[in-house]
Amino acid sequence: MEAVTSTNFRFENQKNLYVGKVRDVYNIADEHLVMVVSDRISAFDVVLPKGIPFKGQILNTIAAKFLDATSDIVPNWKISTPDPMVTLGKKCEPLKLEVIVRGYLAGSAWREYQAGMRELCGVRLPEGMKENDKFPEPIITPTTKADEGHDENISKQEAIAQGIVSAEDYALLEKYAIALFQRGTEIAAKRGLILVDTKYEFGKIGNEIILIDEIHTPDSSRYFYAEGYEDRQKNGEKQKQLSKEFVREWLMENGFQGKEGQKVPEMTEEIVASISARYMELYEQITGEKFQVEETSDVLKRIENNVSNALKEL
Repeated sequence: MEAVTSTNFRFENQKNLYVGKVRDVYNIADEHLVMVVSDRISAFDVVLPKGIPFKGQILNTIAAKFLDATSDIVPNWKISTPDPMVTLGKKCEPLKLEVIVRGYLAGSAWREYQAGMRELCGVRLPEGMKENDKFPEPIITPTTKADEGHDENISKQEAIAQGIVSAEDYALLEKYAIALFQRGTEIAAKRGLILVDTKYEFGKIGNEIILIDEIHTPDSSRYFYAEGYEDRQKNGEKQKQLSKEFVREWLMENGFQGKEGQKVPEMTEEIVASISARYMELYEQITGEKFQVEETSDVLKRIENNVSNALKEL
């Protein structure tokens, strides 16, 4: 199966195409978006040179399931998934803020804590925590949504003072994010998983806040296996996790963290196949369903036909 690393469709009433790190987003008449989730993979804000077969299908399907499972909490942008790699939805005005919810001290938060920082995005962190310890309550650590380059940590107070969001909107984002995280935590627990941290993106249609993009996928979230979590913490062992962190770890082991002058290590066929297999494992663990491979000789043609038919039905 060839990885889909780029698309260039011309749909009816298409106005423009935005190419992100992983997604190709087609603007249809300024009313709808066709989001093609490619097989590109990014880490440390860098798109890696090779795509990962089935990754787009896996991320798109997980996101669709979680958008449906949380639509009673907050309205979302999704209308349909006309293709395994595509979501068709309402065009919103994105808010320039990513809302990151953390239930545990992991990832970049741990790296900062380890370096001596005790305040993250205006939130005071308790003393004496170890990597992967649970916070007393989930915390929100927003970042700015950069058009290019790295997203930057920002506090609630700074986000409001800079006019990125109003105080009223921020309060609603906070409420929605905590409720979404709680729902994600409950669903994960049924699968024997712990939702460690995740990010949410929101937009607006008029004055209404809408949940956009993907949620609770292994690209936007970190999961631990619940079984053995306490023992591993007690013994100072690494947690067994489901997330894209294994890709970051492989890169770091090979001297790459997205810094200037660093080179991405060679992505051999074996490395690509192993990442693809890990994503399938993630899918099955997170959804509790067997991953169905969408075999086809021409994926791009399939996508084009499925989307064109869906657009006619709008």
